[in-house]
Amino acid sequence: MRVHHLNCGTMRPALTPGGLVSHVLLVETGDGLLLVDSGFGLQDAADPARRIGTARHLIKPVLDVSETALRQVERLGHDPASVRDIVLTHFDVDHAGGLADFPHARVHLTAAESDAAQRPRTANERYRYPAAQRSHGPDLIEHDPASGDGWRGFASAVEVRPGVVLIGLAGHTRGHAAVAVDAGDRWILHAGDAFYHRGQIDGTTPHPRMLAASERMIAYDRALVRANHERLAELWSAADPDLTIVNAHDPELLRRARTA
Repeated sequence: MRVHHLNCGTMRPALTPGGLVSHVLLVETGDGLLLVDSGFGLQDAADPARRIGTARHLIKPVLDVSETALRQVERLGHDPASVRDIVLTHFDVDHAGGLADFPHARVHLTAAESDAAQRPRTANERYRYPAAQRSHGPDLIEHDPASGDGWRGFASAVEVRPGVVLIGLAGHTRGHAAVAVDAGDRWILHAGDAFYHRGQIDGTTPHPRMLAASERMIAYDRALVRANHERLAELWSAADPDLTIVNAHDPELLRRARTA
């Protein structure tokens, strides 16, 4: 499968040098296109107050329509209707905003994340999941990663499409997941928001304190977030040549993936 690394949403929050990206994978499969996350969409740019809410004042999205997954799919010469599947790491607005641009796509996510978005239990969940993001009635396909066979030491992992594995990494949200994609010569592990900056797992690179504070503030379970950092740090230090680790928001990891 051929994989494209897209930035589907530049953000410029305070005290974050270089800003943030919304790293989306566009995967060319044998029977259509698949996205891992969707970034911001056309409707977010048209009506950010309704679609993103007050969070827009913190994350400060640029909302350039040319960055949307829809427009980038078109520029690559594909019909947007060919996007048949979208695999979500979680339902935060900067990951799910583009869903409405692909209304006929199947949206794969953990059952726990689907429940959190549709039946929020806490003030945090009510804040982070605006109902407007789901007003187009997406076709949600719920998965239980614990029912799968595991993946590279992750016990909770299930294959949702051939060569695409949904890995349970709750912590950032109730049903947060990572997504592993078999790109042929290597696997690409999209960790979503399981970490915000490479410095949190590579053991050497300084990371902006503002990002760490934001991560703690919005986390569903901080202890699980720390555990995810530790497990991903182990994978990073192993430096397996057939594994590329990326996340949602680190612009340097996006640059490296594109170069590779």
